[in-house]
Amino acid sequence: MSRDLTPGTVNLALREATTALAQTSDTPRLDAELLMAHALGVPRSELLLRHMADPAPAAFAPLLARRQNHEPVAYILGSQQFYGLDFLVTPDVLIPRGDSEVLVEAALKARPDARRVLDCGTGSGALLLAVLAQLAQAQGIGIDRSLAALEVAAANAARLGLGARARMLHVDWGDEGWARDLGGPFDLILANPPYVEVDADLSSSVRDHEPAGALFAGPEGLDAYRVLLPQLSALLAPMGVALVEIGAALAAPVSAIAQAAGLAATLHHDLASRPRALELVHSR
Repeated sequence: MSRDLTPGTVNLALREATTALAQTSDTPRLDAELLMAHALGVPRSELLLRHMADPAPAAFAPLLARRQNHEPVAYILGSQQFYGLDFLVTPDVLIPRGDSEVLVEAALKARPDARRVLDCGTGSGALLLAVLAQLAQAQGIGIDRSLAALEVAAANAARLGLGARARMLHVDWGDEGWARDLGGPFDLILANPPYVEVDADLSSSVRDHEPAGALFAGPEGLDAYRVLLPQLSALLAPMGVALVEIGAALAAPVSAIAQAAGLAATLHHDLASRPRALELVHSR
């Protein structure tokens, strides 16, 4: 038996963990490698190059057990990559996903000259901070009704060197007069509102671990759009653009809500060709 397959080695532990995670994850080997790298305190690339024959660390087993209980890898690691940046994440915020990067791309293309940016429901701050990192001239405000989420967003702004250009404010767009003190109008508005139907069939990793308040929006998944979209016209500058993430089946109904609110919609698809974001501008 080769040295890296002897009992107790990292390589053997990874093989066993991959088998153990096969019923829990769609990417069991990747999950196992990320958790092992975290347990060793090294990047995944270094794990694969230099540590496969090392003794498996004791810290790996409890991490694996958490993943077997469907806890998302990002929460176990405490971080997630998004648009080339490393974001702190906790169970108080949604995990930033690569599919949402299309919203950032569309925002940057639509208003590369933007100076004032608003992120409605900022969560970890991923959308706002990814845009600000590319627009050196811009200032941004992230709002959220969750104080715990705002703490995460503020920490991310500070660690990314954007604290001087990003303000995180405790605001609920469902409250009367919520936008009065934001100092609009804005060149760009970003939003990834809750859009999951309350009875949707979700994986345990999502339904049992990510924050329900950031996921669910009534029986059709439209409740948040019905509240937020009619308020965007007053917040947008004359040539302003809003980018709003949508569920894959919601392009038509959300576009209709936008049209009724005086906004024209252009649909953007993600890399899997699924409807992912609406670009909204004044229609009149």
